[in-house]
Amino acid sequence: MLINRTFYLYVALMTFVVVASNFLVQYPLPGSIAGMQLGDLLTWGAFSYPFAFLVTDLTNRQFGPRIARRVVVAGFAVAVVLSVLAATPRIAIASGSAFLLGQLLDISVFNRLRRQTWWQAPLAGSLIGSALDTAMFFSFAFAPFFVFLGANDGFALETAPVLGLLSADAPRWISWALGDLAVKILCGIVLLLPYGALMSVVKPMPAVKATT
Repeated sequence: MLINRTFYLYVALMTFVVVASNFLVQYPLPGSIAGMQLGDLLTWGAFSYPFAFLVTDLTNRQFGPRIARRVVVAGFAVAVVLSVLAATPRIAIASGSAFLLGQLLDISVFNRLRRQTWWQAPLAGSLIGSALDTAMFFSFAFAPFFVFLGANDGFALETAPVLGLLSADAPRWISWALGDLAVKILCGIVLLLPYGALMSVVKPMPAVKATT
């Protein structure tokens, strides 16, 4: 019963994070800093999505990789359906594909490192998973090559200084991807704090200890 309740809680949390991120990724940050337009660099989705890795890592720690994969797949299925309503079909496809492979990679890396120092598994898993997720999502969502997934976003394809600072120009989605990855790296480090704080609460189940 405990496993069932906790499993559905993790699925609900994962679904909320992904749907919120699919919606927020459509909105660039307003304003500027030191002459740099934040809209050329980041979307709001960059700040919400890293919580998906926290949910996955806590599930993996408590129940092991098999249950963690179930949470990812269940969250993926529900989130994609809801994301079609909250975002464009192309965003939903890009998010679903990147989410599924990025989270599964995170689970694999976490499981290989789970016996190391407590912070190594969640940090390495989230960083490697984030790199794959970012590359897949922004390519599928905005690169002209993937126009068969849906109409191109004119604003995303307009050129602007890379990261809003460099002299080289590139489509805005390139800077969004780089900025998104930088934020995910930062969030991956910051989210070690709640992960560490929850370690005494979210303890591996006995069956997980015996098999991992």
